[in-house]
Amino acid sequence: MTSGEKIELTHGSIAWGPCHIGNGAQIGSDVSIGCLAHVGRNVALGEGTRIQGGAYVADGTQVGEGVFIGPNATILNDRYPPSRNSTKWEYVSIEEGAVVGGGATILPGLRVGSHAVVAAGAVLTKDIPAGEVWAGNPAKFHMLRSEYEEARG
Repeated sequence: MTSGEKIELTHGSIAWGPCHIGNGAQIGSDVSIGCLAHVGRNVALGEGTRIQGGAYVADGTQVGEGVFIGPNATILNDRYPPSRNSTKWEYVSIEEGAVVGGGATILPGLRVGSHAVVAAGAVLTKDIPAGEVWAGNPAKFHMLRSEYEEARG
């Protein structure tokens, strides 16, 4: 068994190969991008963001500081694929401190508020306000982030 290649990026950020980082991606300091992750074109990743292996972050996604994106999470931008027309794409915004659980899917054009949580396996079909945890398919309000943190111990 072999491990992925460690790729040093600017400002103390790293990626684990193989992975894809698209043209025009803006990567903040202390960012980690996991093996087999796909970071699309013109994506902005804020300082301290962690993207786990196998995650897909579509072109144009805006990610704030301190965001966690779990393994195999999918962030989409094309509501009617394959449109092949970027003028029709709707970009996702994930605000600072948010968590996107493993295997979660975020549909195009949505906003994940600061410190919000999209639970593992959830399918997000509408915006999440700051500080809320949403779970299920389609995702619905589950609890407040403060309750989530309390459960984490």
